[in-house]
Amino acid sequence: MSQREQWSSKIGFILAAAGSAIGLGAIWKFPYIAGQNGGGAFFLIFILFTLLLGLPLLLAEFSIGRTAESNAVDSYRKIAPGTRWHWVGILGMVTSFILLSFYSVIGGWIVVYLFKAITGQLNNLSSDQYAEVFGATISNPVTSVFVQFLFILMTIIVVAKGVQKGIELASKIMMPALFILFILLVVRAVTLDNAMAGITFLLQPDFSKVTSQTILEAMGQSFFTLSVGVSVMVTYSSYLPKTQSLPRSAISIVAMNIFIVLLAGLAIFPAVFAFDLEPGAGPVLLFNVLPTVFSQLPFGMLFFIAFLVLFLFAALTSAFSMLEIIVSVISKGEPEKRKKWSWIIGLAIFVFGIPSALSFGILGDITLFDKTIFDLADFAVSNVLLPIGSLLIALFVPMKMKKTALYEELKQGSGLKRGLFETWFFLIRFVAPLLIVIVMLDVLGLF
Repeated sequence: MSQREQWSSKIGFILAAAGSAIGLGAIWKFPYIAGQNGGGAFFLIFILFTLLLGLPLLLAEFSIGRTAESNAVDSYRKIAPGTRWHWVGILGMVTSFILLSFYSVIGGWIVVYLFKAITGQLNNLSSDQYAEVFGATISNPVTSVFVQFLFILMTIIVVAKGVQKGIELASKIMMPALFILFILLVVRAVTLDNAMAGITFLLQPDFSKVTSQTILEAMGQSFFTLSVGVSVMVTYSSYLPKTQSLPRSAISIVAMNIFIVLLAGLAIFPAVFAFDLEPGAGPVLLFNVLPTVFSQLPFGMLFFIAFLVLFLFAALTSAFSMLEIIVSVISKGEPEKRKKWSWIIGLAIFVFGIPSALSFGILGDITLFDKTIFDLADFAVSNVLLPIGSLLIALFVPMKMKKTALYEELKQGSGLKRGLFETWFFLIRFVAPLLIVIVMLDVLGLF
């Protein structure tokens, strides 16, 4: 068997893992979910869930992956042989498959918007006209499916190249550039007229807006944006050397994630209020507001094109991790099999995702539980599969991994103090499972 791949550097891993977390969940989904759930209160609850649930779960997945040094299924088999815990990894594969099937639809929207921006089709439009363009774009069946395919194609090509030459290289180039341009966008957004109303909406909590649905959405968002609950981070951390500090890596990724979510909110909501748009407009918010914001900048379309390129790569770095977890399991970590299985699995995900791509057009009237195919896939992943996966991981670590071995694993490369380890262990053993169960009971209407 060929030697197992590894990240070439510490920063390469952090950027790749952060890229998995900082994608459409933070940039596309957070603003409109926050807009629908009261802004500041949702943001605060999201941060609490990220720290109390997301960070401990992220570190738990890291400890599983690097301990076993294997893929998402075999890692559970190695740590708990002769049991059925490997089904946690299989659940992660299924979840990633469904997630990428509808995630690629939004990735395709970015692709088509990039084409329209480059060809001048988005120049000098009003906010209403941007909304019309977006509606016409996503309802066109040929366009929707074609650009979804292009997004999947780019994902396949990078994952097929491997960990270092594909995923890591792309992440190293695009993630720092995304931060820089995002900050530029925020600076422009917060200087718009009436921008303060949008800043207040994001940063001043109004707890009268909080419902059980707000809490559920905030927890789902914390899972979605950190890529926990699907064993993606088990896979990524399995490529890590023992000299890498797992706690510092986890904290860096969480901090970057919260920072990008904050930037997304500061870029979107000041513009929403400045142009008298609706903060709870839903998934279309980003595609209607951003062009309007960039139109106010000197050389605005050039900035918009650059941002779309970087936004596309942020989406792709998340997509890489979703495809990677499946490919790594089926190829058994053998680089020579990676290319073939990347293509087979990627194309299967594309076919499975076609109904989601068409659910804003010719399949728009087909609903189940009052949700379109796209919305149902999104709900199933964010509010059912991710929490279940996270609960199982939270149970697995304290039940099947020896506490002393866990401490030694987390201490390697970090010098982690015993007190901090005990705090993390308490959160993952008691707090995380309890909170996940409460919210899961709520979504089932039993709490």
